[in-house]
Amino acid sequence: MPSCSKILTKTDTEKRLSVPTKFLKSLPPFKGGHAVFFQAKEERGKVWTFQCSTRKKGRYQKPVLSKGWLAFARKKKLEVGDKIEFYKARDQETEKPFYGVRVEREIKILGAVIGYMNP
Repeated sequence: MPSCSKILTKTDTEKRLSVPTKFLKSLPPFKGGHAVFFQAKEERGKVWTFQCSTRKKGRYQKPVLSKGWLAFARKKKLEVGDKIEFYKARDQETEKPFYGVRVEREIKILGAVIGYMNP
């Protein structure tokens, strides 16, 4: 089940990934701070470390993935319109919970989006 799913924007692919506030509930506790590191495993088994941070001040938290995100985006050659999904799962052998990350590439025919596929 996805914890966070998003179609990427230019800012997401070039600077940082803005995520919905509800995604914070599925992350490890912030323990009074404004940032937390977590690891997510892609479908091929590589583990990536990301930092999710929120505003220190203000009414809205506006969570973003900053550290680790651009390296991931560049390695995966993410583009505007691609879809990113973070989800929680359990390892089939050890039963330990983990975060997963999945990328789906936008498929267009004659300029119209017809769906998504895993790159």
